[in-house]
Amino acid sequence: MNVIELKDIVKTYDMGGAEEVHALRGVSVSIAKNEYVAIMGPSGSGKSTLLNLTGSLDRPSSGKVEISGKSTEKMGKNDIARLRNKEIGFIFQFHHLIPELTARENVILPHLIAGGKKDKVSLKRADDLLDLVGLSKVRDNLVTKMSGGQQQRVAIARALMNRPSIILADEPTGNLDTESSDQIYNIFRKINSDIGTTFVIVTHNRKIAEMTDRIIEITDGMISLDLRR
Repeated sequence: MNVIELKDIVKTYDMGGAEEVHALRGVSVSIAKNEYVAIMGPSGSGKSTLLNLTGSLDRPSSGKVEISGKSTEKMGKNDIARLRNKEIGFIFQFHHLIPELTARENVILPHLIAGGKKDKVSLKRADDLLDLVGLSKVRDNLVTKMSGGQQQRVAIARALMNRPSIILADEPTGNLDTESSDQIYNIFRKINSDIGTTFVIVTHNRKIAEMTDRIIEITDGMISLDLRR
């Protein structure tokens, strides 16, 4: 079963006047449940644009995006937001945690945004996820008191809070040292293996890409390589 279907995706940015930037030029790709995929390409190739369109953070100029069998083409903003909150977890290079909140409070936030309650069940879910990423002992610490690697692990736990079928990660270890980066990718692989979550990771790091099961390379807005390992 494919959880992501991109069909003939074109994305063009109007830069004013007659100038246009063609970020994506007719990209089609299918990603199955449980896949662990890297998207690579030089700066400006369109890889982050592809990730943003996959996550419905932006809309294509033309083409179709389907998430878990649901087409986003005719969805309104509220419907897309609900689909995104249910099906997709995001992990970015900059973790975007709320500094005034503890690790546990940051993790439970997507559940509250989706209309859930802060009760014993949701708090246990948050605690279980913090345990999964090795942070159970510091769950009540403010995130500002944590290292960069710890903060990114909080962001991973937060992304998993609503049990998404897909995790989209954009250069998730770009600001971390090698040891912290290895820890993050070991966590990703464990989640992929144990829970079956689909991972799509944008990276410029060939070593990281070679840890995945499939490498998709984007060059000048088109897929230049799609290699299953």
